[in-house]
Amino acid sequence: MDHNASLLVIVDAANVVGSVPDGWWRDRRGAAERLRDRLAADGVPGRAGPVEVVLVVEGAARGVESVPGVRVESAPGSGDDHMVELVARAAGGRAVLVVTADRGLRRRVTELGAQVAGPRTVRPE
Repeated sequence: MDHNASLLVIVDAANVVGSVPDGWWRDRRGAAERLRDRLAADGVPGRAGPVEVVLVVEGAARGVESVPGVRVESAPGSGDDHMVELVARAAGGRAVLVVTADRGLRRRVTELGAQVAGPRTVRPE
C-alpha cells in the first residue's frame, strides 16, 4: 500500500441521501447534487491529509456532474457493483474508505481491504 497516496473515499450516494427522510425521493438527482456540493465544501470531517472523494450515483441520479473536490461516477448498472469495482481497482495501492450503511456492500468491500463508515460520517444530520 502506498502510504503517501491520498485516501480514496467512495460515497454511496443513494444510501447516504436515503439515510435522512427529508423528501429526497421527490428529487433524487437534486438530493445527490446537494450531497455532492456539501462534500465539495466540507470534505470528509475528521479526515486529515489529502482525500480524493468519489460520489457514486445510480438510477434517477445518473448524470450528476463532477465538481472540484468531488468526482461523480454514474454506475452503469448496480451502484454497489460499481463501488466494489472501484475498491478492487485501488486494492493494495492506497487506503480506501467506503461510506455506506448497506450491510452487503460493507461486507463486500471489507473483504477487499477497504474500511467502512456510516452515512453520518458525511451527513451528520
